[in-house]
Amino acid sequence: MKMDNRNARRMMDRMGINMKEIPNVQEVVIKTTDKEMHITNASVSEVNAQGNRIFQVVGEVEEVEVEKKAFSEEDILLVQQQTGVSKEKAAAALEQSDGEVARAILKLSS
Repeated sequence: MKMDNRNARRMMDRMGINMKEIPNVQEVVIKTTDKEMHITNASVSEVNAQGNRIFQVVGEVEEVEVEKKAFSEEDILLVQQQTGVSKEKAAAALEQSDGEVARAILKLSS
């Protein structure tokens, strides 16, 4: 059975499915722990099916390896001990300090 565009839209409306194009998308970035996927010239559609939002992305994909952190668990622990902050704050300070322990401690101490 062949279905034209109009009938397909009517059926989707009856099922509570709405689809719209998101205008002016420049780039979509998907981040994982070990890589990033940069999707350029992206065409993005949002499908809302009974409260669930689903995104369909089409474009040119470039995978980029993520640099490993320039600090270790020991560095985080040292910053925590010296400043009395949580592990998350210590890690964030190390990231902002490009892994330099002394700068991270000074940043959190001042």
